[in-house]
Amino acid sequence: MRVLTCNEVRDVEREAISRPNMSTLLLMQRAGYAVARFCLSHFKFSSVCVVCGKGNNGGDGLVAAEALRDVVAKVTVIILAKGVSELSADAAAMCSRLNVEPVWVASEADFQKDAVRQALAADLILDAIVGTGFKPPLRGLAGQAVRAINNASGTIVAVDLPSGVDADSGIPIHEYSADTVFAHGIVTFIAPKPAHVFGELTTGPIAVSELGVPPDLLSNPTGLQVATGQEVGITFPPRSRDANKGQFGHVLVIAGSRGKAGAAGLAGMAALRSGAGLVTVACPQSIQSIVAGFAPELMTEDLPETGDGAISIAAGEKTEALLIGKNAIVLGPGLSRHHETAEFARRLVTRCHPPLVLDADGLNAFEGRMSELNATPSFRVLTPHPGEAARLSGTPVKEIQEDRLEAARRISNLTGSCVVLKGSRTVVAGISGETWINLTGNPALAKGGSGDVLSGMIGAALARRPASPDSSAPAKSDEDHQRNSGKASAFLHDLNVAAAVHLHGLAGDSARDMLQENTVLATDLLDNLSEAFRDCGQQMDRRFFYLQK
Repeated sequence: MRVLTCNEVRDVEREAISRPNMSTLLLMQRAGYAVARFCLSHFKFSSVCVVCGKGNNGGDGLVAAEALRDVVAKVTVIILAKGVSELSADAAAMCSRLNVEPVWVASEADFQKDAVRQALAADLILDAIVGTGFKPPLRGLAGQAVRAINNASGTIVAVDLPSGVDADSGIPIHEYSADTVFAHGIVTFIAPKPAHVFGELTTGPIAVSELGVPPDLLSNPTGLQVATGQEVGITFPPRSRDANKGQFGHVLVIAGSRGKAGAAGLAGMAALRSGAGLVTVACPQSIQSIVAGFAPELMTEDLPETGDGAISIAAGEKTEALLIGKNAIVLGPGLSRHHETAEFARRLVTRCHPPLVLDADGLNAFEGRMSELNATPSFRVLTPHPGEAARLSGTPVKEIQEDRLEAARRISNLTGSCVVLKGSRTVVAGISGETWINLTGNPALAKGGSGDVLSGMIGAALARRPASPDSSAPAKSDEDHQRNSGKASAFLHDLNVAAAVHLHGLAGDSARDMLQENTVLATDLLDNLSEAFRDCGQQMDRRFFYLQK
């Protein structure tokens, strides 16, 4: 889902309302209903206080107040103005339809009135003071209202953005010196803004309602996106009634070594659980029976091994034969860092034509040899954690962590690969020039095996979508057609990777909520994939997408 600046959102709104059957009032109504739906989905409350500014953000709040009036016991509205004449035209129109008598606050002294204090004692407070377009600092009544909201004991939901936050800023909210609302949840409209992605605005849910604005109206000159259920819905659409396993691809997982059979099994099972039609795990001969024991659905192939139980250089010929007919390859989980295995991995990567996910020790095989990845023929996905990224690029971990976005993009450019820089707010830097930030996931994923599950999931996502999309516009020549087709293919591959990353984090969030973050195992991610898929399907059905839940 594209991340847009304030000016870009304004341009989209102008274009949207120029189309038939669309108006600013209709967008405001849809926004208000989206706020009400968001609140009812996530929080329990019997009383609501909506604090509205003079502009259209306040108008969104007025619509939400009216929508909630029929489902909760008490709704009160505070408007920071002397009267209707001070409101924007659309907010005034919504105020005229309000079936609740608003409390007008015209001065800071008015916050001491009993009516205002009683209103702010509600179970739920909607912050609809200012939204997109606001530039700090807050002044006068708005600043006083923010302080009053933060001092209240109810649950706080921000409409569009927490008041006081600059939508275009990536500064974390705790670094703001001015008054800002600290919300328990946020619902925004049309598209997320940079602050939603980088501002660490809340630990609660952040949702986006597109308000029925066609996606083709959204530009994205920065190439920045945030992963949501939208990507998952595109990558994993509902299966047709006459589907067969061949449509969902055959994933080959090359993984494991003596003592690390679990890594191979987890990657293989993750590919199956993520919808791959067939999965074969190729592993050292001595652990084949262990890997096969993970599930009867896994097919296995034994490979020649070293005396230490790792894949030997002699496995190259058989492995190349196994590549035939496969739709995606996962190489690396639990391979070990044996020098023969590393050489085997490097040779295989240069001969691999299906899309390739290079993980763990597959990445370590290229330590100090990152430039060799540019010579490989396939679409590649590199999945380093910060330590692996440091070893691969020769860059200190601290430097990578200081600017994860730039680090992922740099490695992607140097290797010609899609790079998944794992960790808090995983970055997916694609070869298409697009970059996704993922906000799902939690510290429960900081445990052995989580990365193996992710690599298998990415393999399944890549296996089911062949790289042959049509260009969205007629090409002027064969050369143009090939160029456009190549860009579209790269974008779809990158998007598929972002979808798997988002789904992986969502499964981790579900497992944490069901269990407890210290107790979650990698196998629990497999068990919670069904819930993650179901959640993303509902987002697609409702056109209501979550950055985090």
